[in-house]
Amino acid sequence: MRVSTPALPLRRFLQTIGFLLALVVFSPTQAKAQTWLVSTDAYVKIGVMDKFGQLGGYTAKFVVINQETGKEYVLVKQVPKGQNGIDVIFPSEATEAEYFKTERGEAGRAQPGRYTWECQVGGKKVVGGRFGFSEVANDVTLVGKN
Repeated sequence: MRVSTPALPLRRFLQTIGFLLALVVFSPTQAKAQTWLVSTDAYVKIGVMDKFGQLGGYTAKFVVINQETGKEYVLVKQVPKGQNGIDVIFPSEATEAEYFKTERGEAGRAQPGRYTWECQVGGKKVVGGRFGFSEVANDVTLVGKN
């Protein structure tokens, strides 16, 4: 015959209290604010294409001129036969093997302002245009408990 002792219910009661205490101790504290960083890159994609592929391979010289400073940035690309055209990005990263740069090697930057561009093939302007970079402002969002 089994005799029940008060030790078993007391043990379960203490385990339950210990579990609840652990939940309180290890529960997350009040929510803290989260800060997000933001980055913005402005760039322009420009290109040239020999529509009917009459030239075969050719050399395309892209020239971008900052209208405020007068600085000229140049990028020369070889277009292989069978590839009628090419697109380039201004400003290109100075870490790339070929990038837009001045005669002194200064890399092009997306400074606010107006720009003109042209592409020369065989020393002659074949296409061109203009674009502008505006001031860019980044907002930092603080997400917190309302």
